[in-house]
Amino acid sequence: MALVQMNFQSQYLQSNHEITVILPDRPWKTDAKDFYSSGKKYPVLYLLHGTFGDHSDWIRKSNIELYACENDLIVVMPSGLNANYQNWSNFALGYDMYNYLFEELMPLVTNWFPASSKREDTFIAGLSMGGGGTALYAAQHPEKFAGAAILSSAPRNLEALRDTPEDKIDVRTKNIIAMYGGLDNYINSVGNSWAALDELVAKKADLPKLYFACGLDDMLLSTYTTFKEHAKEIGLDAKFEEFEGYKHEWRFWDLTIQRALAYFGFSSRDCGNPF
Repeated sequence: MALVQMNFQSQYLQSNHEITVILPDRPWKTDAKDFYSSGKKYPVLYLLHGTFGDHSDWIRKSNIELYACENDLIVVMPSGLNANYQNWSNFALGYDMYNYLFEELMPLVTNWFPASSKREDTFIAGLSMGGGGTALYAAQHPEKFAGAAILSSAPRNLEALRDTPEDKIDVRTKNIIAMYGGLDNYINSVGNSWAALDELVAKKADLPKLYFACGLDDMLLSTYTTFKEHAKEIGLDAKFEEFEGYKHEWRFWDLTIQRALAYFGFSSRDCGNPF
């Protein structure tokens, strides 16, 4: 595959910003001129990192480049700090990670790279914090994605925070509540993917193919199982998988990104350059 590391000045993040992009490479016996002038558009996967990570995580710690090559798939990996893929207007000059994906990154990818802009060719996935971001993006804009994979994460019932003692609320959640200007504002924000999915199911909306996976020794298993039970109650059409012997770890995410791609319909192992 061709690997692009791109640095550009982001309007929505108010800073220079790095992304890593995997592009389909020329098949071994295909003429270079024919390949690069074909005008072909490829499916694209937006792949999100977890807390403490950046755009390089998936490349350094998984075999995503191999899986992209096997499926002629563009993979776009942005950096999102620890922002939970939400807008932080009160941070520095502003850091609008939620708006950034839809208003800046996706237009950049579909206009500067040979990426399809069609919904049926657009997918999103992420691990841990990136799984939460994936759920957020898919729940707020289901019309943009054919599939979404939430790995080692799940939407949270924000209403439950009303009855949670303050000393039991983690620092990240406290900061998000403060950023939104209070719990009521947070509950009624785009950050509430639990409520957004409830509404979409009630409306019988056309949802992406949703894939959830968690290791049975994962520290976030209770969040996952709580949402899985809720999904069954509301009739959410989604695939849930649990695996024994896995914690919050890269071996698990490398395994489940493959299963997610298969669930989305990718199955070819005869694409791209095998070398």
